[in-house]
Amino acid sequence: MRKLFFILAIPIFLFAKYENCSFKNKNYEDICKKAVNSGVTYEYANEFLLSYFKTKKFDEVSYKYLQPEYIAQHKKNEKRANNTLVKYISEMVIHLREYEEVYDFVEKEYGVNREIIASILIKETRLGKIKPSHDAFVVFNTLVLRVKPNSLREKWLLNMGKTNMVSIITHCYKRGVAPLECNLPSSYAGAIGIPQFMPNSFVYAKGYKTEIGDLTKMEDAIVSVANFLHEKAEFTAMLDWSKIPNIVELESKWYDFEFENSDASFVYASSKKGDKIYKCFTCGNVELDYVREYTQKIMSYNNSSNYAIGVMRLAYEAQRELLLTKSK
Repeated sequence: MRKLFFILAIPIFLFAKYENCSFKNKNYEDICKKAVNSGVTYEYANEFLLSYFKTKKFDEVSYKYLQPEYIAQHKKNEKRANNTLVKYISEMVIHLREYEEVYDFVEKEYGVNREIIASILIKETRLGKIKPSHDAFVVFNTLVLRVKPNSLREKWLLNMGKTNMVSIITHCYKRGVAPLECNLPSSYAGAIGIPQFMPNSFVYAKGYKTEIGDLTKMEDAIVSVANFLHEKAEFTAMLDWSKIPNIVELESKWYDFEFENSDASFVYASSKKGDKIYKCFTCGNVELDYVREYTQKIMSYNNSSNYAIGVMRLAYEAQRELLLTKSK
């Protein structure tokens, strides 16, 4: 009798119609409703959120690295990463020449320096050589199921997980990808592709001579970074390196300043909400107004002072080597 019931239940499950977002987990209800509001069908959203392989798997490594103590360590490691990546300047120059046509296009179309884009790509995945080993949806689903919103940071993490899950479901639905085939390799933080876009930033992804951008394709990665900086950071006029002080010396002074001040920021005197006050390295110094303006644009991509100054340093070195090799 039990076997007969099981056999009869199979077709009912397979042909079930989903007309709402009713889940035991309130967060899943929110995700489903937001996905439906963005154009996803109830059937697709339910199939995604009821999938064992999507919502019953957990990424323990990712969850560990997203804890406060590991985030603090990552910020310290950023400085070391900046110094390490300088040895890849020649590799950047070769890359800039190889994709010269694409970079010509983005500078003209978006007003973003090619060396800035290449620096971001080398910091993110070393120009695509670092391959991701996590699944973005599983990363965010782990957060949504594990995080308890008892603090401002935990509330932020939970909301970030939910909105990125919505973005992934919407992204795959619009491209006609079945839920079980919607596998997006990512970093432990859920960032995807050569430029390491969070799913919430897919809206900035653009293709080179194609309608849809593929973040695993170098040409599209270049265009997508340019579009991101242009649209989100209002990067519309290329940086003039002649107006930038010696960036190597400036970077060194910044590191000393940061070491002395635990609440230091390269460009900000306070948080956007005004609830945090920072010791600003460039504020109040007219000579650093220009460098602060462009460093702040880069921080729209990654809100870390060390990340942004690292991009500026790599870009400065790359454009200088480009000029030297052209003059020979």
